[in-house]
Amino acid sequence: MSEEPDAKADRQGRDPAPAVTRSMRILGLLAEASGPLTLTEIASGLGLAKSSTANLCLALEAAMMVQRVPLGYQLGRRTIELGGAYASQFSQVREFYTVCETSPVLVHEVVQVAMLDDTEALYLARHEGSRSVRFGTPLGSRLPAALSATGNALLMAMEDAEVAALLADQAPFPRLTDRSIRDIPDLLVKLAAARDRGWALDDGESFPGIVGVAVPLEGWAPSDPSLALGVALPVAEATPGRVASVAAALVDAAARLTNPLSAGRTRD
Repeated sequence: MSEEPDAKADRQGRDPAPAVTRSMRILGLLAEASGPLTLTEIASGLGLAKSSTANLCLALEAAMMVQRVPLGYQLGRRTIELGGAYASQFSQVREFYTVCETSPVLVHEVVQVAMLDDTEALYLARHEGSRSVRFGTPLGSRLPAALSATGNALLMAMEDAEVAALLADQAPFPRLTDRSIRDIPDLLVKLAAARDRGWALDDGESFPGIVGVAVPLEGWAPSDPSLALGVALPVAEATPGRVASVAAALVDAAARLTNPLSAGRTRD
C-alpha cells in the first residue's frame, strides 16, 4: 500500500535525529558565547526544558565536546581535536607550519590560514611565531570577508561579478572600525588594487590599530577549498618596509604551498 503524499511530505520534513540537532545547537551557542553559559541560559537558547538540556549536556560532556566549569559550560577539548583534524585533511595546512618555520620573515610572525565560508573568512590554522606580543584571530573565528585581509585575499581570486553576487545581501557592510568600507563598489576598488599588488591589505578595517596582510592560496587538489595566508601587524610597526617584507614572504610561502601541477601554476 503506497504512502499518502501528505504523509510522506510530513515524514520527510521531520528532523530525523532531534537529539543530534539539539546537541549541535548547544555547541553553536557555546561557540558564539563570550564565556561559559549556565544550564538555564542554554535551555533558554534552545527553547527546551532544563531537564532535557541537562541530559544533552551530560552526553556532550561524556564525549568531551563540552566541559563543565564553575560558571557553567564551555566547549570541550574534543572540539579542538576535531577542528585540527578537519584542517589537516588539506595537504597545504599540514605543510604550512614547515613553510613558516623555514621562512626568515614568517618564522617570527603569527601567520594564519583561512578559508571562505559563505561571506566570512573562517580561520583554520595558526603559526604562533616567536614574538613576545602576538596578534591574530583565534582558531575557528570568523571575520567578514569584505573587511579582513584574509577575506579580501580569498575574494581577489574571484571575478568582480561573483564577489558582487556573493555579498549583495551583506551591504552595507558592518562598521567594525571607523576605517571599515561599507559598500561593494569600494570593495571592488580594493580588490583591484590587491590583484595588481599580488596581496591584500586590511588597514585597520577589521580591528583598530591592526594592519593585516594576506595572499590567496589555490587549493592543492580540485576538491580542496581555496585558502588564504595572512599576518596581522600592530599599526605602530606596520611601516611600508615591514608590510612589503611580510607580503613578499607570504607570496613566497603561497608559491611553495601551491601544487606545481595546478592550473594556476601551469599558466604562470
